[in-house]
Amino acid sequence: QVQLVESGGGLVQPGGSLRLSCAASGTIDSINDIGWYRQRPGKQRELVAEIALSSTNYADSVKGRATISRDNAKNTVDLEMNSLKPEDTAVYYCYAVLRASRFGPYTKYWGQGTQVTVSS
Repeated sequence: QVQLVESGGGLVQPGGSLRLSCAASGTIDSINDIGWYRQRPGKQRELVAEIALSSTNYADSVKGRATISRDNAKNTVDLEMNSLKPEDTAVYYCYAVLRASRFGPYTKYWGQGTQVTVSS
């Protein structure tokens, strides 16, 4: 089976920075797009950033403050965020659209989530 495991969450002060990492493991043929959602308290889950092989997409709320990158050899994705604000507090979820075999379908998988808290 395929697993996505996030790391790097924690407590950070406003104005600080944080790097989130996600590693996909298991039987993976290829990953199409991979990225991050977040769910802030009392709000719907929202896309933060995603990256395909040659393109990136960021939510308006994090543009200029976030950078997403991927390592295709390691099947990992990172999200760097700076100038963090209290409203960035959320559970961040990694996702990947991938196929387990060459002839299989592309399927969206989710990580378990990691808590990010921005507070003094």
